Amino acid sequence: MARSVEPLVVGRVIGDVLDMFTPASEFTVRYGTKQVTNGCDIKPSAAADKPHVQILGHPFSSNLYTLVMVDPDAPSPSEPRLREWLHWIVVDVPEGQDATKGRELVAYMGPQPPTGIHRYILALFKQEGAMEGRIQVADARANFSTRRFAAQNRLGIPVAAVYFNSQKEPAAKKR
Repeated sequence: MARSVEPLVVGRVIGDVLDMFTPASEFTVRYGTKQVTNGCDIKPSAAADKPHVQILGHPFSSNLYTLVMVDPDAPSPSEPRLREWLHWIVVDVPEGQDATKGRELVAYMGPQPPTGIHRYILALFKQEGAMEGRIQVADARANFSTRRFAAQNRLGIPVAAVYFNSQKEPAAKKR
């Protein structure tokens, strides 16, 4: 059923952003026709619009999920390499449905890597029940911590995660 976490360990997703976990759910992430697989490359222009995220499972289940997307490679002046840049949060996503059926707490922001290759991580957490106003979200996208967010909102460890790489696209040549 669930995928291996080995690519997440190799890509330093587990360690830098997430603690070790055993996958307990599955989800798919697609930008247009391209499905996100661990470590794949996606151009920022191809990821400008929010992806289609489908939580696999029984559509009549009462399980709800939180989806968090971060960039751990964004520079942070106050605590370099310890915080992430927040790109998206959706809560109350029903099992067997897509993220549009959840409640978007932080609007989607596509990849905008200034230099180098950046990892964009989508982590899925199973909720204890509907969030209904009890969720705590940071005011800023900078200096976000997925671990702290999960702890503050009693989400525990993730049940699934996937990441892709993206880097700044060369500017169009001028004539």
